[in-house]
Amino acid sequence: QVQLVESGGGLVQAGGSLRLSCVASGRLFSVNAMAWYRQAPGKQRELVAKISSGGSTDYADSVKGRGTISGDNAKGTVYLQMNSLKPEDTAVYYCHVDRRVPLSDIWGQGTQVTVSS
Repeated sequence: QVQLVESGGGLVQAGGSLRLSCVASGRLFSVNAMAWYRQAPGKQRELVAKISSGGSTDYADSVKGRGTISGDNAKGTVYLQMNSLKPEDTAVYYCHVDRRVPLSDIWGQGTQVTVSS
């Protein structure tokens, strides 16, 4: 079974930067898009950024101008560069693969990002 492994999270002061990485354990097929979600304690999981198989990107309003998603859906790699971090960015960040095959979407186990004031 293909798994997603996230890395790059950690503790950073406000105004700092982090680069999150997500790598699939095997080659992926039938990928529509890859994305980063985040979930803060007591809150719903929300979309941060996504990149389609064609290379188009989309961002949540809260990270526009501060976040950049990149990667290769076919290779199963996706990255999220976050700059000018704010305390409200504190959350567990999850990598996600949206696939055309029914019931085959994949979630990573998450990487913690903590931004101190």
